[in-house]
Amino acid sequence: MIDNENEGLHLVLATDGACLGNPGPGGWAVIIQECVGDAVVRRSAIAGCAKDNTTTNNRMELQAAIEALRVAKDLSYTAVTIVTDSQYVAKGALEYLPGWKAKGWRKSDRKPVMNKDLWELLDTLRQDLEVHWEWTRGHSGNPLNEMADMIANDAAAGVYSGDLEDMRRLCPEAFMDDGGPC
Repeated sequence: MIDNENEGLHLVLATDGACLGNPGPGGWAVIIQECVGDAVVRRSAIAGCAKDNTTTNNRMELQAAIEALRVAKDLSYTAVTIVTDSQYVAKGALEYLPGWKAKGWRKSDRKPVMNKDLWELLDTLRQDLEVHWEWTRGHSGNPLNEMADMIANDAAAGVYSGDLEDMRRLCPEAFMDDGGPC
């Protein structure tokens, strides 16, 4: 985890995307955890869904990472940890993105990069941020990932409108105002 320069705070953002069918209706979620040392100061969540029913899981995973970066900027953090269960997002951000840009958004096989619009947005948002990408295996008991997964699937299924009170009611463990391990 990375310490923020301001008062020892650091931000951990757990992301997940879901798609019911691939393509199909999709949703994304971000668990926002502000910590001091090993203690959680605050935890909350945001989520959303695709505008149509033709999205893909990879697009929703990317959208979750994009929204996480927006949260970091909105909260004025300069360093963040993003936890994802998507190797597509983690490897793309860490390993592939510089090469794709250098090759005019083409992969090593010269085919166009899929989801270029979202990768360009992610690349823009990560400017001026120190981002530590942390991959975790999905459905393996990581509490933040499990919460993000549940909320993203609920968003894809249309269980709630994205309203904060709906999320608090459906996933209360994603929200806390003080105390607990980070």
